[in-house]
Amino acid sequence: MRTGSRLLLVLLVWGSAAARDGDLTVRATCKPGFSEEDYTAFVSQSIMEGQKLLKVKFNNCAGNKGVRYETNSLDFKVRADGTMYAVHQVQMPSKQLILMVTAWDPQTLGRWEAIIRFLVGEKLQHNGHKPKGRKSIPGELAQQQSDTLLPWRQHQSANGLRRQKRDWVIPPINVPENSRGPFPQQLVRIRSDKDKEIHIRYSITGVGADQPPMEVFSIDPVSGRMYVTRPMDREERASYHLRAHAVDMNGNKVENPIDLYIYVIDMNDNRPEFINQVYNGSVDEGSKPGTYVMTVTANDADDSTTANGMVRYRIVTQTPQSPSQNMFTINSETGDIVTVAAGLDREKVQQYIVIVQATDMEGNLNYGLSNTATAIITVTDVNDNPPEFTTSTYSGEVPENRVEVVVANLTVMDRDQPHSPNWNAIYRIISGDPSGHFTIRTDPVTNEGMVTVVKAVDYEMNRAFMLTVMVSNQAPLASGIQMSFQSTAGVTISVTDVNEAPYFPTNHKLIRLEEGVPTGTVLTTFSAVDPDRFMQQAVRYSKLSDPANWLNINATNGQITTAAVLDRESDYIKNNVYEATFLAADNGIPPASGTGTLQIYLIDINDNAPELLPKEAQICEKPNLNVINITAADADIDPNVGPFVFELPSVPSAVRKNWTITRLNGDYAQLSLRIMYLEAGVYDVPIIVTDSGNPPLYNTSVIKVKVCPCDENGDCTTIGAVAAAGLGTGAIIAILICIIILLTMVLLFVVWMKRREKERHTKQLLIDPEDDVRDNILKYDEEGGGEEDQDYDLSQLQQPETMDHVLNKAPGVRRVDERPIGAEPQYPIRPVIPHPGDIGDFINEGLRAADNDPTAPPYDSLLVFDYEGSGSTAGSVSSLNSSSSGDQDYDYLNDWGPRFKKLADMYGGGEED
Repeated sequence: MRTGSRLLLVLLVWGSAAARDGDLTVRATCKPGFSEEDYTAFVSQSIMEGQKLLKVKFNNCAGNKGVRYETNSLDFKVRADGTMYAVHQVQMPSKQLILMVTAWDPQTLGRWEAIIRFLVGEKLQHNGHKPKGRKSIPGELAQQQSDTLLPWRQHQSANGLRRQKRDWVIPPINVPENSRGPFPQQLVRIRSDKDKEIHIRYSITGVGADQPPMEVFSIDPVSGRMYVTRPMDREERASYHLRAHAVDMNGNKVENPIDLYIYVIDMNDNRPEFINQVYNGSVDEGSKPGTYVMTVTANDADDSTTANGMVRYRIVTQTPQSPSQNMFTINSETGDIVTVAAGLDREKVQQYIVIVQATDMEGNLNYGLSNTATAIITVTDVNDNPPEFTTSTYSGEVPENRVEVVVANLTVMDRDQPHSPNWNAIYRIISGDPSGHFTIRTDPVTNEGMVTVVKAVDYEMNRAFMLTVMVSNQAPLASGIQMSFQSTAGVTISVTDVNEAPYFPTNHKLIRLEEGVPTGTVLTTFSAVDPDRFMQQAVRYSKLSDPANWLNINATNGQITTAAVLDRESDYIKNNVYEATFLAADNGIPPASGTGTLQIYLIDINDNAPELLPKEAQICEKPNLNVINITAADADIDPNVGPFVFELPSVPSAVRKNWTITRLNGDYAQLSLRIMYLEAGVYDVPIIVTDSGNPPLYNTSVIKVKVCPCDENGDCTTIGAVAAAGLGTGAIIAILICIIILLTMVLLFVVWMKRREKERHTKQLLIDPEDDVRDNILKYDEEGGGEEDQDYDLSQLQQPETMDHVLNKAPGVRRVDERPIGAEPQYPIRPVIPHPGDIGDFINEGLRAADNDPTAPPYDSLLVFDYEGSGSTAGSVSSLNSSSSGDQDYDYLNDWGPRFKKLADMYGGGEED
């Protein structure tokens, strides 16, 4: 309490004191939560038990199924529809009580909270307000607007002192939405009784004034009249909280701010909207009346606490109207669709289309707004039709000894939904197949039963089968449905006879006998049986596999005889058993054959003498240093093997004189020297080995023993090993000399071959260099007739008469009697004005080109380096004279060497002479 003398007085200007909930309603996409963050309600000081106080509006965008409400007070609870009530009688402790209500969705585990404010309004009848229960109607609006709200009135006490009372709570101001104006429209006038003493300026703050949305409300700063500037939309915002301020001309606060609550009164301006335009549901055929089908939900954006937002449902039409036009009904408040009549049969009607209408104003079709949606109800199948065979008997035929063959197809009819457990057939053989030869498989496409052979039948055992089969569904029949007598049928299966292959009753057949039986001995009769008892057929036998070719078989009766001596020690024997395969074939059409295997177990006899091991050994030339361990190997088996007896023969006498045998056990003995020294060398020592067979066999085996000098460890030395091999020092030296001589001869032969090869590749001229007439200047040491006196064949420098043999040859190096054809760039061209060093280079280049020419002959030949035409203008070298024009300088001939000295003298110095 503040000290002072001012009295705060509250006047209700427009609307009732009843609480209005709602803050901001977003009409866009659905967002889970309360419609308001802060609910306010006016209550009396004393609240009765069960008294409804207010209703919160919550939407989880899923129909609010399962949503639970909780409060943080034990005195108040919230019902499922959002109505808050008192659990017991409550006495309000103060003028204001703030609670917290929580909405909890167990499906999404989401939690939402809102604030509840209870304001005690017992003094609302002061200051000449309307009596309780009177409603405000639009016709009174003009008079209400003339009322003035004096929240800051002052009272004078009897003693002249002023006392300030506690602030009163201003009742909310109600404004109808969608008002047509004119605007601005006055709501209330606020003034202070101090305005008689000083000039006061009034202002309002809050959402709708100086906060978005801006300037929805305005106030005259001088008169204190508050206006609404435009039509209100409750679905856009349901309430406003403003604060009124009074200040002097200097801006100093004159009065404390007063809270103003403005509520927008709802009008029915929104149609119900279904969450979905099309709903899909299902119900089993044959369902009883009252069976739940589905739920449709429509939301109305108007105030759900008024008739504007109270939606009711009804069914407009049902298609088809069979078997009744009213097969379904709908709960007008919840939208639950249930069956109302019996007779749902999927085989007759598989789907119903129901048009549902939602109307607000509690379903009043005259004043309410409506909307429609479509509910598609599918009648689901139940197994109320047992499968039935299309005929009572079926027949089929199967060859004997065949499996996985379909004998007969069983067709059934089922009126339930195809390819569902209520339609899929299962077949069983009730009787007629005790051995399990047949099974019935279901075709997944046609639902037919395929009688299939899974175990071969024998014509000689059963010529026909009479089966009794039964069909049912995967799903059990519905309650009250019995199996039809047409769910069983008979199947007759005939077995046809085929030619079966003969078979050997005992396969593999095993016989035992001693090895070594003579040729032609009868071992056994290996006969086959023909299972075709009703066919007169003959069976003939032949060998199929006889690795050692030891056996013969009688083609008529299957008698087995030996064709050779059976040897247990043969490579064809495995674990003392010899195995052969025989073929038995009948003369049926087509013929059939079977195989049988005969196993012969050979019993060992003592037919192999023991062999001494090892065959070679070495020993020191002095005794007591080492010995030779000997044993024996016998191809026979026990008891025709060891223990063995080892002994030395008496002849020659030197054997027993030089050697001795010491027995170790039944299989081993030791051979050692009897004398103190034996000369190094290789000795053949005969030893007699006898086995323990009955009768025993013996064998005289020879072991080669190398006697050699040994070192202190008892091992043969290198020289001793050589000596023991029988070669002396002289023989070894002779062998080494022979090897050296042989290597020297081989080396000399290789060198000679290389030299000969080199000489063969060296080219030789066909004529002597002095007689070479190819572009050479000859040196004459005597005076004579020149070239005409020489015996030269000048035809080599002339052009041949015919060129055919030349034209037919490939270009390259040519004979001297051939004319060059075409360009031959690989040969150098002689310069017109020669240089003293050009002659040698020219010849070397020509020689190099000829050597590298792959078309040149493999022999030496005269090469044509230049061709001067069909004849020569010069008769001989000696005919050269000074008949030239004299313009040519021949001084360069002096630089060509002594061979050209004669020409140099003749031409170079002719003018001087």
